Amino acid sequence: MPRTTQIFCASTLYGAATLAAAIESDCFPEADRRLLLVCNNAATPETTPAVDEMPGFAPLREHFDGVLSWNEAISPFHPGAWSPRPDDSPLFERHLRLLWDLGDDHVALVMESLQVNPALAIAQSFAEAPIDVYADGLMSYGPTRNKIDPLVGMRVRRLLHLDLVPGLTPLLLTEFDVPAQAVATDAFMKVLSRIGDAVPRLPPLPEHAAVLLGQYLSALDILSAEQEEDLHVRMLRGAVARGHRSVVFKPHPTAPARCSRALETEAERLGVDLTVLDLPVLAEVLFEKARPALVVGCFSTALFTASAFHGLPVARVGTGLVLDRLTPYQNSNRVPVVLADALLPELPEPGDGKEDGQGEAALAGDLLTGLVTTVGFVMQPQIHPGLRPAAERFLSQHFGPRTQRYFKRRRLTSLGLPGGIPERLAFLPRSATARRMVRRARALKNAVRR
Repeated sequence: MPRTTQIFCASTLYGAATLAAAIESDCFPEADRRLLLVCNNAATPETTPAVDEMPGFAPLREHFDGVLSWNEAISPFHPGAWSPRPDDSPLFERHLRLLWDLGDDHVALVMESLQVNPALAIAQSFAEAPIDVYADGLMSYGPTRNKIDPLVGMRVRRLLHLDLVPGLTPLLLTEFDVPAQAVATDAFMKVLSRIGDAVPRLPPLPEHAAVLLGQYLSALDILSAEQEEDLHVRMLRGAVARGHRSVVFKPHPTAPARCSRALETEAERLGVDLTVLDLPVLAEVLFEKARPALVVGCFSTALFTASAFHGLPVARVGTGLVLDRLTPYQNSNRVPVVLADALLPELPEPGDGKEDGQGEAALAGDLLTGLVTTVGFVMQPQIHPGLRPAAERFLSQHFGPRTQRYFKRRRLTSLGLPGGIPERLAFLPRSATARRMVRRARALKNAVRR
């Protein structure tokens, strides 16, 4: 009988912790071997530590019989940009089986972000392997980013996810009728605790401080570097306005050193004790070790783990700006931003007229489900055409001051949805005559420009 080998793919320590919690929760059948395949997707992997090199990884290693590197397997190519050509996939599978001593093993894959490389490349390399997908954060609540080849999508058996938003069911991969399964929260918390114990001694951190979470949004072309620095400064000012005099800033592990300079200058001006934590550790380690009085961020997953799992007060800053800046509308960060904006309290800033703390209430559960379903359809109408009736119903009943920020009028108009152009002109997007006139007008305008 051939051996059974499970290959678990991870690109972040948070994802590896999720896998460890799922293994401890008996989410996977027994196997002869369990291998962790590490993917370093940083822009410059050579200068960024991989998952198995990060502080706190040691207790995760014991869940696996070996650790492999995808970067080494495909060197010198970058994991985010390379995949085997279709005709080369069988040959590359033979290469990987030799390289990783798989022989004739029955291989099962467990991976994140299936719609993009490197996960898609790995799935294509093992063309007959069954697949489990796990969610590394909030994106699982949104639709699949791209259309997935049915030869890959039909092999997915389930989606494992942390219950970051209780009551909300992930939309990811539902076009293939993939069921969602929550990973036990207590198992995840135990894993995080062991990671915290394994992290080298943290620098002295003030007790009951406010923690600011950086996300390095400029690297994703969501904000400019200057806008992101200003976002951090806004977080600081808001925390100070709430009475916090000790602040810890945790930059994103791949963010450049200069991302905290404006913050340091503003902290000095305000007379605030600022600690910049350069050690690349999970934010959850800070929650465990320092027990902050407030956690501030934009739309980081850590805001939800702080609130849902650690019971810490949280606040958001800048979600409105990010919603305006996200392009195209299909950007997979949109649902995480919507969730942060809809569920988390806004942090008032001095002079914005909201210092009294009377912010918007979080959306109710039934309304939230309708909102996420509608945003998902507007993002990916071709992947989820069956969601149109629900989207039309939600927009006709709830499109207003509290929800209209989550939609672009032009996008609604192009899809013929409520909230687009005025109702008396609603026939226009579906009118062949109107579309023909628009095309002629555009052609004439281009001809005049020449």
